[in-house]
Amino acid sequence: MHMRVPQLRTGFVVAVAATCALALAACGGGSDPLSASGEGSGDDPNAVIIGSANFPESETVANIYAEVLRVNGFDVETRFNIGSREAYIPAVRDGSIDVIPDYTGNLLQYLDSDAVATSSDDVDAALPAALGDDLVLAAPAPAEDKDAVVVTRETADRWNLTTIGDLAPYSAEVTFGAPAEFQERPVGLPGLRARYALEVSPGNFVPIGDGGGPATVEALASGRVTAANIFTTSPSIVANDFVVLEDPENNFPAQHVVPVIRAAKSSDKLTSVLDAASAKLTTEELIALNTEVSGDAKVEPAAAAQQWVAAQGLDEPIS
Repeated sequence: MHMRVPQLRTGFVVAVAATCALALAACGGGSDPLSASGEGSGDDPNAVIIGSANFPESETVANIYAEVLRVNGFDVETRFNIGSREAYIPAVRDGSIDVIPDYTGNLLQYLDSDAVATSSDDVDAALPAALGDDLVLAAPAPAEDKDAVVVTRETADRWNLTTIGDLAPYSAEVTFGAPAEFQERPVGLPGLRARYALEVSPGNFVPIGDGGGPATVEALASGRVTAANIFTTSPSIVANDFVVLEDPENNFPAQHVVPVIRAAKSSDKLTSVLDAASAKLTTEELIALNTEVSGDAKVEPAAAAQQWVAAQGLDEPIS
């Protein structure tokens, strides 16, 4: 699984550090996929370069894009493990790559640091104006990889928890595990306090620096913390029968997976193919893909994507 902190960092800075152990092999020992790759795809509308950020989920989704586009007659080149958003969005703009998966809420915040939208509808509505003239989006997928407040099944049953607000009456008993910055960021403890009256005292906050990774999972499963910040596509949620508490006040911004496209490369055919793939990509499907790639099976992202495309009936040209 990747160790991202979607809204609690800017531009995947935390992700770069936290995924280093997972991504070293894929990163090619630190080589730059852009500087080594030569020119862009030029003016040929059927030649497309697909990029990815430097964590497994992004590479898996990028492989899905590449596979489906190849099936539909595109000449596809891939340049994966580019790095953070600060590297890959300029790469789309300058034509080094043409398409890359991103996350709606983080993309909006990167493009417009003053943006306050958090719900899916509001984020989607705000994005077009923030994109400028050189970027466009295909349709966001139902799949969403966002921050969440997660508890064990035992805790959910004991306190009859469904939403984050249901934790509020038990504030004094809640120990909370999350990255240190969760204490101060607006969508961290301050947001939970303002939107749900969940008051976690400083003494009950447990800083864990792996961005919802194994140390956070172990702390929650062992009972060292009562609740934790874990991302919604983490395989650990299903594996441990954890419960994701609902966020009806949209404290955590929507983070739907979305293809970002260089405007000069966009076409009806390209977007229709990407839309068809995105329509099939649910959060449950993304969890299953992450489990294959980052779980015990260690399936390569390209192989997992190819299997998924076939299973979804996307291995034939879209009419």
